[in-house]
Amino acid sequence: MPRILIAGCGYVGQATADLFHRAGWKVEAWTKSKAGTGKPYPIHAIDITDAQQVHACEGNFDVVIHCASTRGGHVDLYRRVYLNGARNLLETFVTSTILFTSSTSVYAQINGERVTEESAAEPRHQTGQILRETEELFLAHSGIVARLAGIYGPGRSALLSKFLAGNAVVDPENDRFINQVHRDDIAAALFLLLDRQREAKQIYNVVDDQPIRQSECYRWLAKKLNRPLPPVGKSAARGKRGESSKCVSNAKLRCLGWTPRYPTFAEAMEKSILPSFGQL
Repeated sequence: MPRILIAGCGYVGQATADLFHRAGWKVEAWTKSKAGTGKPYPIHAIDITDAQQVHACEGNFDVVIHCASTRGGHVDLYRRVYLNGARNLLETFVTSTILFTSSTSVYAQINGERVTEESAAEPRHQTGQILRETEELFLAHSGIVARLAGIYGPGRSALLSKFLAGNAVVDPENDRFINQVHRDDIAAALFLLLDRQREAKQIYNVVDDQPIRQSECYRWLAKKLNRPLPPVGKSAARGKRGESSKCVSNAKLRCLGWTPRYPTFAEAMEKSILPSFGQL
């Protein structure tokens, strides 16, 4: 029975741990906050930024997933969680295959270009630069990098939350392409990459089939929910990892055998996300 450690058992990590457990893997999960209960696998309170805690852990894991998150956060937190956490895991689990969940925010293209894993990944902001440095560290140790697009799923959608709160703005001068992926499709992608790890030790974009303009998302939501379209204006919000506008391709991951259950914004919203928002 293969053994897997999920280092960062949050929104994505828990769905991933559940999937591996159902597939017969022996799962252990870590979370910074507190040990978990109610799951058929152990969840331990381990902070991956604490080298002493990580090095004290025992276990022969076939694979390790670094999917801890800063939940936004400042540059120093990025460095501790991603880069220092990576070093601690690599030093402790020297024989394990390690997969790092990075972000498509490392692509800084701004003109709606089609982006593949071969495209330039030269982030302008320090947080993105830390992600790139962490990616290179794992790749140098024969690891796998999964660049996740914007994550949404049951109970979670930044665009929907803004729309419902009345904070959304349609900005014709900054109508970016949005790249997203459903939480459960991420879990399925990570399972595939680790199940096929001998041929998968590379970088993979994990994103649905449909890059979509931000204004199109809001128009769809307005029509679906029979609510007014957000006002036209200049958006004051800027992402913590910097603004970009690109169309990220999932062709490489699809060639490996991945098929998203929620390939478009509309399908994810109708089948999974809208039903999970209690205020609707």
